[in-house]
Amino acid sequence: MGEQDRMSLVDKAIIALRSMIMSGELEPSARVAEVALSERLGISRTPIRQAMDRLTAEGLLERIETGGCRVASLSITDILDAIEIRGVIEGTAARLAAERGAAESDLAQCDALLTRIDEALHCQGGIDFDAYVAANAQFHERLALLAQSPVITREVERVMRLPLASPSAFLQEQALIRDFQTSLLRAQHQHKAIIAAIRAREGARAESLAREHARLARENLEHVMSSDRKLAARLPGLALVSSR
Repeated sequence: MGEQDRMSLVDKAIIALRSMIMSGELEPSARVAEVALSERLGISRTPIRQAMDRLTAEGLLERIETGGCRVASLSITDILDAIEIRGVIEGTAARLAAERGAAESDLAQCDALLTRIDEALHCQGGIDFDAYVAANAQFHERLALLAQSPVITREVERVMRLPLASPSAFLQEQALIRDFQTSLLRAQHQHKAIIAAIRAREGARAESLAREHARLARENLEHVMSSDRKLAARLPGLALVSSR
């Protein structure tokens, strides 16, 4: 088997295992047996082992002292801390982009994504959530690249893999939550303000806006966890979160 084929099996294992964890199919603190998972997914143990290493790095799995892994059990504080870290890293990226001067062509790509988000938010018949999620994820990717720093780009990618810390973490089921739809409009206003600050070379303002933007995810998490646990059970990843 070639390297490309082997890596595709690793990716397949990562996607399958992440889905099982985020959906609650594998419960928090449940032991993940490499052999059983290999048989269940029809993937050899080497790609399974690599997938488990990746999800351990993401925080979805944790090592057991006696060997093997178990599904992580996260507190609300863990998730809030992860969101806070995202705000710090994205804020730094926005500040550096403003201070260093982002190319107008790169900013134009961000503008185009913001237009797509506007279109998704104002579709006839209601918000197009699929289009919003896709454009929002691309916008945040482009925002990280504006800093013109491989180090910042790498750290943004890393922090986005922390459980429930990514900009898309609370978007997949937002159609279920009326209050969240209002938050999408707030988020879009912040998106535009961040780009305006970067374009104006206002580093401190760009950083502050990006950090405030990340706090929307915090507000959404706190709203769900405090208002309706049945709803929380339907949101991907919240099965990992305890109330401690």
